[in-house]
Amino acid sequence: MAPSFSLDDWAGPRRAQVDAWMRSRLAGAAPAAFADALLWPVAAGGKRYRPLLCFAAAEAVGAGPDAPLVLAAAGAVELVHTYSLVHDDLPCMDDDDERRGLPTVHKKWSDGVAVLVGDALLTEAFGALAECGPADRALPLVARLAQASGHRGMVGGQAWDIGLGGPITDGEGLVRLHRGKTGALIEAAVWMGAAAGGANPGQLDAAARAGAALGVAFQIADDVLDADEDAGDSGPPSYVKLYGVAGARARAEALLAEATDALAALPRADALRALARYTLSRSV
Repeated sequence: MAPSFSLDDWAGPRRAQVDAWMRSRLAGAAPAAFADALLWPVAAGGKRYRPLLCFAAAEAVGAGPDAPLVLAAAGAVELVHTYSLVHDDLPCMDDDDERRGLPTVHKKWSDGVAVLVGDALLTEAFGALAECGPADRALPLVARLAQASGHRGMVGGQAWDIGLGGPITDGEGLVRLHRGKTGALIEAAVWMGAAAGGANPGQLDAAARAGAALGVAFQIADDVLDADEDAGDSGPPSYVKLYGVAGARARAEALLAEATDALAALPRADALRALARYTLSRSV
C-alpha cells in the first residue's frame, strides 16, 4: 500500500527553496540600507501558498521543483504577492503596523522606502521570468503574471476594494472583486506552474479552472476566519456578511469540489489536492 501524502513533508523543502531563490535574486541591492529593507518582507516568512501551488502544478504534469523555469515561476509569483502586501500595509491603504509579527516596512523605515521596496519586488518578478528558459516558454508566463497582477487582476480588484466602483452589496460584485484582488494571482500560480512544467492545452485549461475556484475559496476561508474582526457596517465587504458563516462555508466547499474535479485531468496531483483541502482547513 502506498504511503499517504504528507503536505508538511512535501512543502517544507519547497518553501526553503523559494526563500533561497528570492534572497539570491535580491542580493546585492544598493545602498546597503535599501538592501536591508528589500529583504525585510521576504525574510519575514509566510505560508508561501502561491509558490507551493506553482510547484504542485508543475509536479502534477511531471516536472520537478528544481527545473529552472518552475522555480522562477514560483519565485516570481511570491515576489508579486510580497510587493502587494508591502503596499497594502501603507497608511494610504490598510495602514498596518505589523506583518507576521514584525514591523511593516513603512513602520521600520518610511512610507517612501516601502513604496520603493514594493516597486523593486514587482519589477524583479518579471526580470526573473524573462531571463529564465527559452523565450517561447518564458514569455507566456510573463504575460500571464502581468495579466494577473495588473488592472485585469489584482490591482483591478484592489480598485474595487477601495470603493472606486461604488459599494459592494451583492454576491456578483463580491466575486468580481475577489477574483481580481485575491483569485487572479492564485489562478496564475497554478497555471504558470503547469505551463512551466510542460502541460498540454487540456492540462492548462484544467489548471486554470482549479486555480480560479481555489482563488475565490481562499478568500471565503479568509472571510470566515475574520468574521468577528470584519463584523459591522464599517468592516470590508465579505461573504460572511452576505451569506452568514454557514452559507459562506457551503460556497467554499462547492468551490473546493469544483477545483478537485478539475484536478482529475492532471496525472500526479496529490500535492495540489492536498493544497486545495488546506485552502479551507487552515486556521491562519
